[in-house]
Amino acid sequence: MLENLKKLVYEANMELPRRGLVTYTWGNVSGIDRESGLVVIKPSGVEYEDLTPEHLVVVNLNNEVVEGNLNPSSDTKTHVELYKAFPQLGGIVHTHSPYAVGWAQAGEDIPCYGTTHADYFYGPVPCARHLTQAELDDGYEKNTGTVIIEEFTKRNLDPVAVPGVICHSHGPFSWGKSPAQAVYHAVVLEEVAKMATYTRMVNPTAAPAPQRIVNKHYMRKHGPNAYYGQK
Repeated sequence: MLENLKKLVYEANMELPRRGLVTYTWGNVSGIDRESGLVVIKPSGVEYEDLTPEHLVVVNLNNEVVEGNLNPSSDTKTHVELYKAFPQLGGIVHTHSPYAVGWAQAGEDIPCYGTTHADYFYGPVPCARHLTQAELDDGYEKNTGTVIIEEFTKRNLDPVAVPGVICHSHGPFSWGKSPAQAVYHAVVLEEVAKMATYTRMVNPTAAPAPQRIVNKHYMRKHGPNAYYGQK
């Protein structure tokens, strides 16, 4: 079942340790087949060096296992909530990459200080709020997704233009049109978090880049008249 998607999700998962985004088992990638409404995701707690495509678990949008002998990632319900809310998403990544986690633990958005950030994220990477005690007690992983969706709704953010978020005291989730693009955005998010950390170290009162700079750099890659790269 979904053998091609399993291959893509497996390859995307294996990119995380290659890019230095995960320690031990601290991360997962999923992908969705929109036609069937089925999600392929990494199993919970399986070391990356042991992972094979056959280990991947298939779940439906009711969080029911459709195929696989292992437990799906503990973050599966978060992924599913995001897939249901954002139909543009084809892949989702969660990591505990240290620079992004640093901003999440500080409870701050990652400001858009420069053009590297603006090339991929149209504005700051938002930091979603802490979960309440009730949200922690009843449906923690599902409510993590709900809180992310709440943040994007409150700020009127386009998940395509802002392909990631950090959760207060937790860490980053990133996404894209495919599992591979979701990992790409996870790598970029960690790099811009690192750059923002360095910026604050050099100048603790540094201001974000002017909106005109953000507009220029995002739109030249993603706007209706984009001209970056090859046709």
